[in-house]
Amino acid sequence: MLTVTSVNVNGLRAAAKKGFVPWLAETAADVLCLQEVRAEPGQLPGDVRAPEGWHTVHAPAAAKGRAGVSLYSRREPDAVRIGFGSAEFDTSGRYAEIDLPGVVVASLYLPSGEVGTERQDEKYRFMKEFLAHLVELRARAAADGREVLVCGDWNIAHHEADLRNWRGNRKNAGFLPEERAWLSRVYGEAGYVDVVRALHPDQEGPYSWWSYRGRAFDNDTGWRIDYHAATPGLASRAVKAVVERAATHAERWSDHAPVTVVYGDEVH
Repeated sequence: MLTVTSVNVNGLRAAAKKGFVPWLAETAADVLCLQEVRAEPGQLPGDVRAPEGWHTVHAPAAAKGRAGVSLYSRREPDAVRIGFGSAEFDTSGRYAEIDLPGVVVASLYLPSGEVGTERQDEKYRFMKEFLAHLVELRARAAADGREVLVCGDWNIAHHEADLRNWRGNRKNAGFLPEERAWLSRVYGEAGYVDVVRALHPDQEGPYSWWSYRGRAFDNDTGWRIDYHAATPGLASRAVKAVVERAATHAERWSDHAPVTVVYGDEVH
């Protein structure tokens, strides 16, 4: 069995003050993929930077206070890689991967973009390079006898069922036709599976991000943008997927909720 949780922490120092530490102490996950850490390792409290019982990998962005991804694993990784061979993005704190027995697990924070700005152009450049990496990664892992699991905040809602207000977001970053088509390529030609959707094919959501503005959380006006993208062999072993939605708005320690998937030993 392998239990993996992915969550955008919206600033790990802030999350640590709001409830991340007790959540970490209680989680049954074997691997955690964190995004938007927004801190250098030395800026994190010791019980967050290197908590007892975990091996941690931190990939901060060169730009202070921006992005940043981390991986926490119960067992020591066989190998660690930061970035994906991109001259532009390898120091941007957006990708890291670890080798564990039988699987490569990666934490991804894809740029959010903003229509009509350089941020959207940057997002498209990232997407182009990253799709090529996903194809190469799958082949490399297979040659090494490993499946692949890329978890993270992909900042794209794939289908109408993946966000509540899809009609009002058709011209906004995160639900643009070209972004959605790219995600279809990830789940098509690149050969990955949207694990949560495969387990919940007919459900609206389950959403994983809600704006802090208005009553989005209380009304469940959310987006499903935090994905487990797995190679088919691993995806077929997924037995349970849960969005760990806080009981109340006040109990949230991020504007995202942890997305947890349990992968069994056998194909289902």
